[in-house]
Amino acid sequence: MQLPEETVEDLLKRLKRIEGQVRGIQSMLSEERDCRDVVTQVSAATKALEQVGFSIVAAGLTWCIANPKQSADEGYAIEDVKKMFLKLA
Repeated sequence: MQLPEETVEDLLKRLKRIEGQVRGIQSMLSEERDCRDVVTQVSAATKALEQVGFSIVAAGLTWCIANPKQSADEGYAIEDVKKMFLKLA
């Protein structure tokens, strides 16, 4: 499956932001911050990571629809992409 370069760049930026969020959560725990604040940040990081997954599946599905023969040859039939989506749901 081939993801557009701009999609990959966007996903990498998002993952770096999430990495920063996770480091922030670690700091919050070390500083014994209020658990409600920590849980709020964990929730935000989780949702951001889910969005990365959905973006990958959406870009992959777009590619599969545009290139059905190649995607099937590479093991990415629409049914396989559907399974990836359902893993995230």
